[in-house]
Amino acid sequence: MAENVVIIGSGPAGWACAIYASRANLNPLVFEGAISQENYQNGTLPLGQLNLTTEVENYPGFPNGELAGYIRSSVDEKYINGFQILDEKHAVTGPELMNLMRQQAVNFGTRIITDDIQDVNFSERPFQIRSASGEEVEAHAVVIATGARANYLGLESEDQFKNRGVSACAVCDGALPRFRDVPLVVVGGGDSAVEEATYLSKFASVVYLVHRRDQLRASKIMIDRAVNDPKIEIVWNHVVEEVLGDDEHGVTGVRLGSTVDDAVRDVEASGMFVAIGHTPNTLFLDGQLEMNEAGYIKWTESFRTNTSVEGVFAAGDVADDYYRQAITSAGTGCMAALDAERWLAASGLH
Repeated sequence: MAENVVIIGSGPAGWACAIYASRANLNPLVFEGAISQENYQNGTLPLGQLNLTTEVENYPGFPNGELAGYIRSSVDEKYINGFQILDEKHAVTGPELMNLMRQQAVNFGTRIITDDIQDVNFSERPFQIRSASGEEVEAHAVVIATGARANYLGLESEDQFKNRGVSACAVCDGALPRFRDVPLVVVGGGDSAVEEATYLSKFASVVYLVHRRDQLRASKIMIDRAVNDPKIEIVWNHVVEEVLGDDEHGVTGVRLGSTVDDAVRDVEASGMFVAIGHTPNTLFLDGQLEMNEAGYIKWTESFRTNTSVEGVFAAGDVADDYYRQAITSAGTGCMAALDAERWLAASGLH
């Protein structure tokens, strides 16, 4: 018997979708992804990118406070051992928030399979879905909520200091105390990199915008913004060769190598923000949905989560290359659940 709706992905979009779908009596099935070294390296573990972050200060409803007791009373004991709950006063952490969302979905009856989806077939109805372990499922409606992973430089030292000074989201992390009134580094040369540098200049003492070439790829208006910002210093013709730091302080600087000669120099900094793009997690779709030039799933109707295949919906960062925030992902997850419910009803399937 075909499922009413299968949700693929388990970030804020996936869990918000599951909560709303469960409350609509759709009895959703979520494939949350597999726990594997490959997924760890790719940033595609269950619970999404937010599960790899520290404190989340900008998610509404979770101001800095004594959260430990609440979290322990809310999340099933068998899951609590899988992540650290901070006992001191704090803003909710990414793992805490994601486990709260997951638990909320479970409370309403969401069923969960901890596995990756290997491939899908959207050319037949009901849709065919096969997991990496070989489990085959049919579904009348599908919501893709697999997110997008940040592109990193691939340095061992970079991986070592992720969440200890290395970040790929200035809006998410830039206002944290560790990044205030200190030098910061932004790596990249496009609009996103300039946006990150401009945002960080509100908090940092100076922002070094490191670019491998002698001119930015950003639009002219963004270039003018960077050049005219007194707190942004553009470092031309350089790449980051190593992230410097220690266990006590996290990131303390970066080692830069010139792209025009053999010169190497160290720059003091308390954080490095990588702004060289994101890669949406859509490989398993094998091109069955229409995507934009950057590879993100296209919404085919304004203010709807519909895709190019009727009955397939997309939510969160897999279809959003602009906002990329937890709150916007959760919002589109809600939208996808409502869109799926109404489509199923109109089709006489629920």
